[in-house]
Amino acid sequence: MIIIDGQESSLQLRQFANLEQVLTRVMEDGRMQDRIVTDVFVNGEAFSEIYPHQAEDVDISFVNKVEVVSVSVAEMGMSITRELYKVVSLMQKAAHRTAELFRMADDSVALEMYADLMDVCRDFLNMVGVLRAEFSLQALPAFEHSVENLSALFSEMIEIQENEDWILLADLLEYEFLPLVEKTKGVVAQLRESLKAAAHA
Repeated sequence: MIIIDGQESSLQLRQFANLEQVLTRVMEDGRMQDRIVTDVFVNGEAFSEIYPHQAEDVDISFVNKVEVVSVSVAEMGMSITRELYKVVSLMQKAAHRTAELFRMADDSVALEMYADLMDVCRDFLNMVGVLRAEFSLQALPAFEHSVENLSALFSEMIEIQENEDWILLADLLEYEFLPLVEKTKGVVAQLRESLKAAAHA
């Protein structure tokens, strides 16, 4: 039995030799256009590949039921923007705490937190970029401006870090980085609105 989003499919498991063939065929179905698979269950157990094409090694003779759960591309985009909003809030808290630690001369802990913060920022910008590219969203001048400002600020922070001027780095975090991150909350809200508009177009 093959179930797609709660509906039993006319496809039969015995038509296939392995799980990968089943999943490939399901994805070719017209109903899956503009949808992203979020979960696959095999015999009631969640399945996710540990290595590429693992599904090819799952012999269909041992399978009684395959269930595929998907969401629309727009829903997935909305979900990503909700996550981005949480990430921005975390960036704000981390930047504030890092600045505090630098001012208290707790340099080793501050630098560790600062490194994590920079990684999160890079990931955040990458996610926003992918989201815009993937969902063909309208150009957002505010986003472009935020990216340019963050990039410039990153360069300045790296220079200050090399000079080991921790108080200046704390000032940058508090007086330049935090306001910029606050603005990106608005950018995320704009992205969400663009996705809503794309979903209803």
